Amino acid sequence: MGRLSRTVYDFKLSGAGIKRWVVLYSFPRYICWQCKTTFHQYAHQAKYGNTLCSYAVYQIIDLQITQSAVTKSMRSLFGIPASPGMVNRLKVNVAQRCEETYRAILDKIVGGALVHADETRAIVAGKNAYVWVFTSLEDVAFFYSAGREASTPQNVLQKFGGVLVSDFYAAYDSIACSQQKCLIHLMRDINDDLFKQPFNDEMKEIGRLFAELLQPMIDSVDRFGLKARFLRKHRRDVDRFYQTLSRQEYQTEVAVGYARPFEKNRDRLFTFLDYDGVPWNNNNAEHAIKPFVRLRNVIGGTSTVKGLREYLVLLSISETCKCKGVSFLDFLLSKEADVDTFVSKC
Repeated sequence: MGRLSRTVYDFKLSGAGIKRWVVLYSFPRYICWQCKTTFHQYAHQAKYGNTLCSYAVYQIIDLQITQSAVTKSMRSLFGIPASPGMVNRLKVNVAQRCEETYRAILDKIVGGALVHADETRAIVAGKNAYVWVFTSLEDVAFFYSAGREASTPQNVLQKFGGVLVSDFYAAYDSIACSQQKCLIHLMRDINDDLFKQPFNDEMKEIGRLFAELLQPMIDSVDRFGLKARFLRKHRRDVDRFYQTLSRQEYQTEVAVGYARPFEKNRDRLFTFLDYDGVPWNNNNAEHAIKPFVRLRNVIGGTSTVKGLREYLVLLSISETCKCKGVSFLDFLLSKEADVDTFVSKC
């Protein structure tokens, strides 16, 4: 049934730089005389090679360059007939290919012993939405939700049986697992209220008591690390702290507002004293959410729900690669489906 041709655009990477690599495939087309179906050996050959796709996604996700800028660079520097739609399709295709990798990362986080969680606002088609981050010390997974309801972390972490480190957002309280609230958030709030009410003696007393309780704990962490056998001794100090609070009858509204949360979260403020490797702050999640915040500023509010989810799949893999000390670009070039397997080969 004659011959066909197809041009495939790709890149060749080397220590000296990037070279455009264009291949023209010429091949025969065949027909089945029984069903009259035509076919050829390059039916599934993509127009753009893996290296070009990986490099484009690397610029969009890791370097956080806009898709329009990636399009211009391809056209101007390499003579690739690129368009914004074409670059977006490359991102879509790579995200679909990496969906299994993303699920494996999320499953590994949920099956672990420690999860840090945080959330931030996103704009999707001009409307507010939320992006959640769930991270261990080596894996990062972003998750999209239309709202900030507790159902999102509940569904994601329904099989989690370790320790959850989070801020004081009430949505996390309903998750059935051991929890550690971020004490840095609490310290920051106390300092802010002391700054606003410098002559409130009751707030000064709460701040002093909390500082005297926390300082020896931090000293132990600095000296011995997050080891429960060195930290359990501070449980006596925690009991004395709560005994002191219970004897006080605070009059000012702001002081009463702190006494109640201290008692409400008694089982969640000092969990790190009883577990190895559990931090007393949520810095890990706050650090993990920053790459999305930067990417959000690049995307703007024009992305769709589907488009944002694709960004989150790729960003999850990118940040996981950073945590494990490997290159996101090299992982994409390898066509490997599992990050840990790729790390073991490096």
